[in-house]
Amino acid sequence: MDSIVVTGGAELRGEIPIAGAKNACLTLMPATLLTEEPLTLMNAPRLSDIKTMTLLLQSLGAEVQSLQDNRVIAMSSLGPINTLADYDIVRKMRASNLVLGPLLAREGHATVSLPGGCAIGARPMDIHIAALEAMGAQIELKDGYLHATTPGRLQGAHIPMRFASVGATENTLMAATLAKGTTVIENAAREPEIVDLAACLSKMGAQIEGAGTSRIEIQGVDRLGGATHPVVTDRIELGTYMLAPAICGGEVECIGGRMELVTAFAEKLDLAGISVEETARGLKVKRRNGRVNAIDVKTEPFPGFPTDLQAQMMALMCTADGVSHLEETIFENRFMHAPELLRMGADIEVQGGTAKVTGVERMKGAPVMATDLRASVSLILAGLAAEGETVVNRVYHLDRGYEHVEEKLSAVGAKIERVPGV
Repeated sequence: MDSIVVTGGAELRGEIPIAGAKNACLTLMPATLLTEEPLTLMNAPRLSDIKTMTLLLQSLGAEVQSLQDNRVIAMSSLGPINTLADYDIVRKMRASNLVLGPLLAREGHATVSLPGGCAIGARPMDIHIAALEAMGAQIELKDGYLHATTPGRLQGAHIPMRFASVGATENTLMAATLAKGTTVIENAAREPEIVDLAACLSKMGAQIEGAGTSRIEIQGVDRLGGATHPVVTDRIELGTYMLAPAICGGEVECIGGRMELVTAFAEKLDLAGISVEETARGLKVKRRNGRVNAIDVKTEPFPGFPTDLQAQMMALMCTADGVSHLEETIFENRFMHAPELLRMGADIEVQGGTAKVTGVERMKGAPVMATDLRASVSLILAGLAAEGETVVNRVYHLDRGYEHVEEKLSAVGAKIERVPGV
């Protein structure tokens, strides 16, 4: 397995282009199953998860091509469609469950393996199942697979979600576009990726109101057409690279960044003593002066502080002036990066869903191991500010969500390289 080697101490200066959103693209790709006409996605990120979704869609009978240096994904699901989403592919990525709603809506039946992905806690499917059952589906869990059928067309329904689940909102939204009648999702997730999916589906002919609010109304249509759609900017990659100059000094402009994607995150940076300035091309970030201030963070569904930026923020707080508390409310087991940061000299105490971080003046490089996608990049960020060399092992997690991270950071002055595994 490859490793990333980081030598700390260098200030960063320059610009970093921000890719299209992984979580948006993985949601948009299954939408091809809702139509027989071509669906083309622009500004696609070049990630291993995108390759996994490509393999899954191809196994279901879709044609998927990557064009223009893999920045464009051209898809067509003319048919025939296979309705078995096999374990060997689905186990690699939790977003694979997003084929369930489209397959049910189009074919009336689907057999989908329970998904995999990062080991950061349970990813229950019960909210997905309850929503689809409310629309008339019959779903049984058997031998690790969800066996779903519907007698005829899915029916519009009133669906109050017990939790604002992003994946369940996306699955329900896609299924509802071809259901008979009106579907209303209450307590819907409000993330930008939901808004992006609704925008793409609307281009395909769907009738959707309220995306980006907690109440989404979908009027089902008989068929959807094709579309060309640009993937929204990746707010998690954006936030990650905004933290790079914050943690080791300098000034970086994140090209393509938009404040509305990271408002709650930027507010926390401001409290920590980090300047975030909107420019014509993106967001420019730098420290105001000296050490950053310790701040408290609580993860929440959008528009709150993103759980996917908690690990990176902890890396920043490790060298902050004072004591910070990070509360994780979305996923359990999401402090697995803390023991690795301790190896680098951090002062962290974890109790349940809260981590107390007492800032130290400087951490020291060490060999560390990535446990999940966001933990991987948090260790790289910590390495940028640490004294000496940090070796981050098991970075296959990293490639699921960050394209060419070592190239982007090297371009702004970081001392970082990838070392191929033996």
